[in-house]
Amino acid sequence: MQSIVFLYFCIVKSPKSQITIHDLARELNISASTVSRALNNNPRLSNKTKERVKKLAAKYNYQPNKMAASLRKGKSNTVGVIVPNIYRSYFSNIIGGLEEVLSASGYNLMICQSHEKLENEKAAIQTLLNARVDGILMSLSMETKNLEHLEHSRKQVRMLFFDRVPLSTQVNSVIIDDFSAAYNLVSHLAKMAYKKIAHIKGADHINVYAERSRGYFTAISEMKLDHSNDWIFEEEMTIEGGERAFYKLMALDNSPDAILCAGDFAALGVLKAARKQGIAVPRELGITGFANETFTEFTTPSISTVHQKGIEVGRSAAELYLRSINNVGGKQKAENIVIKPELIFRESSTRNL
Repeated sequence: MQSIVFLYFCIVKSPKSQITIHDLARELNISASTVSRALNNNPRLSNKTKERVKKLAAKYNYQPNKMAASLRKGKSNTVGVIVPNIYRSYFSNIIGGLEEVLSASGYNLMICQSHEKLENEKAAIQTLLNARVDGILMSLSMETKNLEHLEHSRKQVRMLFFDRVPLSTQVNSVIIDDFSAAYNLVSHLAKMAYKKIAHIKGADHINVYAERSRGYFTAISEMKLDHSNDWIFEEEMTIEGGERAFYKLMALDNSPDAILCAGDFAALGVLKAARKQGIAVPRELGITGFANETFTEFTTPSISTVHQKGIEVGRSAAELYLRSINNVGGKQKAENIVIKPELIFRESSTRNL
């Protein structure tokens, strides 16, 4: 099993000494509870006592033990986040949006990566539960089909899902409109006079890939475009996956003249393979990706793609989480937020007609 990576979006400064509240109490000849009340500005204490306590605390650079305090209050002010891979710019942007909103409300984030493995996802959830996080915000791994571990976890902690969400259960979630994005990509390719549009798709048990495929098939049908089952390949959204699908497609007697990839890394693999084969993009082959990874703007030619607005997804997920905290008492209806993505048409699919 791959190790789980944890990132903490907070800076912890070590105190100059390991002074405790009991040390302060002994030096001042008062009780530890009095020191605690003084540091919290309890109105029942005299200003003189509070000033003595604060002065001594400042002298020793005393820092309260926030973890111990959180355990007493039953609240850690820490939210766990699980993403498939943090190196994907989309998920990095989501984390940025989460941190922006949650940190402003006094929360720290504990970040885990599943590396697309179910066992890593389960281990990450358990570790976060052991850390007594107040909630878990997550996107499912590619291997996640059985949701039993999620149902069990939801009984123990507040959970919210973003991007890749469970299909068979009602949960608070934030997604983008993958269907419309894929539909509009096909429409764009058709306007560029591509007649035979193939699709390199992801696994249908993952909602985002299922919706992208649905958008593709709906557009092909409604626009009465040529279609062949031979033009549909389910592959990993990696450079290698894109290359494998490309060579299979180009080996067909009736090969396509455009390829809609469900991910940017697969689109990069197609572009790489096309260049090796001497196929001119976009004149002979149109290519579109999905996710607006950083490299798509800088390839030659640049890759048309979909901007998924990761920061907005993260902000919306954080705001939904905070709203769910405030909805105390009674069973609340699950809320699903759908964000409209932005299509970015670049050189790989835009040709002069």
